[in-house]
Amino acid sequence: MMIGGGAGGHHHAPGGHRGFRGDVDGLPFAGVPAELRERYDQLVAEEPDVAVEELVVAFPAVVPPAERRPFTLRGFVAPYWPAMLATLLLVVVETATGLVGPVLTQVAIDQGIGRADVAVLVAAALGFVVAVVANVGAGAARIAFTGRVGERLLLDLRLRVFTHLQRLSLGWFTDERAGRVMTRMTSDIDALSALFHDGLVNLVVQALTVVVVSVVLFSYDVTLALVTLAVVVPAMTGATLWFRTRSDRGYGEARRRLADVLSDLQESLAGIRLVAAHNRQGHNVERHRRVLAGYRDANVYTGTVGAWYSPGTELVATAGQAVLLVVGGQRVLRGQMSVGELTAFLLFLATFFAPIQQMVHLYTTYQSGQAAAAKLRELLATEPAVAERADAVELGPVEGELRLESVDFTYGPAAPEVLHHVDLTVRAGETLALVGPTGSGKSTIAKLINRFYDPTGGRVLIDGHDLRDVTLESLRRQIGVVPQEPYLFAGSVRDNIAFARPHADDADLEEACRALGLDALVERLPQGLATPVHERGSSLSSGQRQLLALARVFVARPRILILDEATSSLDLRSEAVVERALDVLLEGRTSILIAHRLATAMRADRIAVVDAGRIVEIGSHDELVAAGGRYAGLYATWSRATGPPLGLSR
Repeated sequence: MMIGGGAGGHHHAPGGHRGFRGDVDGLPFAGVPAELRERYDQLVAEEPDVAVEELVVAFPAVVPPAERRPFTLRGFVAPYWPAMLATLLLVVVETATGLVGPVLTQVAIDQGIGRADVAVLVAAALGFVVAVVANVGAGAARIAFTGRVGERLLLDLRLRVFTHLQRLSLGWFTDERAGRVMTRMTSDIDALSALFHDGLVNLVVQALTVVVVSVVLFSYDVTLALVTLAVVVPAMTGATLWFRTRSDRGYGEARRRLADVLSDLQESLAGIRLVAAHNRQGHNVERHRRVLAGYRDANVYTGTVGAWYSPGTELVATAGQAVLLVVGGQRVLRGQMSVGELTAFLLFLATFFAPIQQMVHLYTTYQSGQAAAAKLRELLATEPAVAERADAVELGPVEGELRLESVDFTYGPAAPEVLHHVDLTVRAGETLALVGPTGSGKSTIAKLINRFYDPTGGRVLIDGHDLRDVTLESLRRQIGVVPQEPYLFAGSVRDNIAFARPHADDADLEEACRALGLDALVERLPQGLATPVHERGSSLSSGQRQLLALARVFVARPRILILDEATSSLDLRSEAVVERALDVLLEGRTSILIAHRLATAMRADRIAVVDAGRIVEIGSHDELVAAGGRYAGLYATWSRATGPPLGLSR
């Protein structure tokens, strides 16, 4: 058998670029195309050996106290106050240097041109140049600094959201659409990215400019400043309040519609095979068109609001400047102010209007960020339905006895009860099969044992420990799960087999492959265990994926094993291979087999018949057949359909 070395090892079987089938017929492996083989081998030869540092992972199952407060922009930015203070200093410098121009213009007109003093005129011009250079330098430094700070903020936020998603219970993901979850991690955080990088600091710059310019206007001429406040400010304030009310509603609706778009896209892509099989492409396009139309309408609404607001504020600004030019010109004619002072006042007035208009555009970014923050606040406030207690204890190595005591369960307050007073004991090392009709509660029992959910009544115990009293990490370490449709991650075969024990060495992987009959399959892989696995294992057959899933559990060495219809989707040849691997995997472990095929159930020490959320029969195969009850009827039907079994091996 060919077993790879480190994570970057490459092993090639003869003709490794060709497809393979292994022990189980399946899809050809999508290896390196023949036309790229020479270049591929060259790159492999040139690739340096890099020692990969082992990661030490610490995952807090309980939400830290600092993250229990509602998520707000102010609270999120607060820990970075030193960086915010440094940014504020750069903002002050940038604002101050940006306001020197009108003052120097006044000096140049009144003391340079008015008095024919060339030296003053040249000095004012040079000062203007220096101020512009200083303003550009301060702005560049501020943008670069806030960019780095913003990226740190976003890194922390992305990690916090992702960590919270890892902490949430299985039931939340069952109820929530995957597209909406992706929206939280993508477009919502992107909206906050725009706010952190451009909006927030620029908003401070423009607001500070407005405050400083207001003070300067009053220092130049109180009468003109009062006219400005009487004519311009009320109109600007009314327009801004109108815009704020409508943009709040518009941007909130746009965020919701975007989530619908991504949800519909994700669902369509996930089910693309079924869509093609049933010729539903046209229907999907029409449905997506309607979803996109809703998103378009929300954006058109916000765009229309902005289209009315921006020209309106420009009209107010222009009208205000015209009024002040008339009033100021009369004051110059009366000798109450100089031409330079009027010029500086009008320049400052333009500086006063520009930040207000800029703040309007920034408010759009701010509103989008606030809408995104509200969605993230809702997500981060979601508590895990299965929470680890603060005083939870570490569950040490267990023998594997399972016990359900008067267990009731429902999937929600308004949902019907799925399990009714279930009492069940599975001895350590025993294999128990759960059989019964679809929806009877078999898989629910398995989910409770793995504590994906907590019972609404009664207790679930392992070796006498209530599962709610132990840490989730120590519990899940003791339990291995093989689902009906195994999930393989993008990566190598080695990565997938060692998923539950990332630090497992090659000896452990070789043992798993040899014990489960995977060695012949691995030998046919182009690069052995280093062979890449496509997303969801699409380059492997169902049987090959199931064997890898069994090897993954074998390497994890759990004391308790749960197999949920592990062979129901396989053909007879694939099932025979997987069944042989199961013989090895079940040996010495407490095992729960959820089975529709009685051939699988008959491998168990005992069989429990589940119907309508209750265990109606339990015993060995022979005992249940002799009892003539529900299981005997199932067995008789199965025997007529398949013929008598030739023999069983356990």
